[in-house]
Amino acid sequence: MKSIWLIRISISICAVFVLMCGIYAQNSSAPIIKSREVSDGDGIPVLIKHLPDWENARNRATYILNQNDLRNALGSRQVFDLIEFESGTEAVTAGYDSGKLLLIEYMTPQSSIDADGKINQRLAEIEQNQSVVYRRIGNYNVFVFETTDQTAANALLDEIKYEKNVQWLGEDPFLLKRAERAIVVGLSELFVATTLTIVGGIGLSILAGIIVGLIFFRFREQQRATMEEFSDAGGMTRLNLDGLTPQTSPVRVLND
Repeated sequence: MKSIWLIRISISICAVFVLMCGIYAQNSSAPIIKSREVSDGDGIPVLIKHLPDWENARNRATYILNQNDLRNALGSRQVFDLIEFESGTEAVTAGYDSGKLLLIEYMTPQSSIDADGKINQRLAEIEQNQSVVYRRIGNYNVFVFETTDQTAANALLDEIKYEKNVQWLGEDPFLLKRAERAIVVGLSELFVATTLTIVGGIGLSILAGIIVGLIFFRFREQQRATMEEFSDAGGMTRLNLDGLTPQTSPVRVLND
């Protein structure tokens, strides 16, 4: 009985070992699928939504993850040798009235900058490159092929906006710096607002004083214009030495 029990245990161990080896071999031989950023809900790659007028262009757009897809969509071009689909690089192409647009997104700014330098150098070496309009927009390297109107092609490129949101999985290391900057900016705005309020109050006070003074001056001028004679005695009794004071009516003089 012990021998049968040992045989069963040995068979079970061997079966588990063979199963684990099969799973490991399957995982190791499975192709690595490149990750891509997909919109929640509709499953459309986010890069397609960065095309100009993407709602109408998505039906004719082609999502690209390798050189074969790139050449199948746009043919063989010399500049395509410089585009490497590594580390999550992806692209999308769609046709427009001004030409065939190719939008390439690199995962890092350095990769986009390096590709930008190589692409500009290659385009400068190509003699007939008037039909190609190229521009780097953020981490996007964008081409317009087979264009006959460079102004329209540049206008098409102007519609592309690089938008990328970065979210920290843990604590934001720049939170303190942003808080300090927000405090400095807030204090600066408060200082400027307070200064403008004080200066504005002083200016309004001066203006109001000038207006009130002018009104009072005009009022006094009108009063003086209605007076028959001017006296600086302020209504006091004074000697008529200068002959300016009118003679007192004898009717009102008391008899002795």
